[in-house]
Amino acid sequence: MSFPQVTTEAPLLITLQFDSDSFKRLNELRELYFPSERNFIPAHLTLFHALPGEHEGLIRENLTELCAQTGTLDLQFTDLRSLGRGVAINVECHELKRLRAELARTFRPFLSPQDAQHWKHPHVTIQNKVTPETARATLSQLNKEWREWNGQGDGLFLWYYRGGPWEKAGDYLFTLENDN
Repeated sequence: MSFPQVTTEAPLLITLQFDSDSFKRLNELRELYFPSERNFIPAHLTLFHALPGEHEGLIRENLTELCAQTGTLDLQFTDLRSLGRGVAINVECHELKRLRAELARTFRPFLSPQDAQHWKHPHVTIQNKVTPETARATLSQLNKEWREWNGQGDGLFLWYYRGGPWEKAGDYLFTLENDN
């Protein structure tokens, strides 16, 4: 396969697009618990952290094709997880793991070591870069009232990373009709 021409030097990220209710709930938690001086981006679930911008054309082609073959994903926001210096919400979805694995196979020649790792624990980080004591207190507080909930993944976002807040590079909606 030949790679399309170079588009940008900025690294690219891919995140999951949530349904509006799930996004609102996740983002409210992030705004409440993430240190405000470090909270430059909305709540997100990262599939890839640093894809090389010189392959932007190939990445866009693959996202377009894959999203056209994918229906809305059923997500379960199952439980909370300690990150040591933060807290995350675990997300379960077999189809999301399959989709990510398919993209990883396609992008394998240029994956960073972090992105090449097996993707075991999809999650949304709602707190990070705090002291371990603060993270433990947040986890304890949230666990008292935690209830699993269901949501949907509606598509993927492509982002540029230029050293500061991310810059949106594209929205790729899942367009295959689900059999419900």
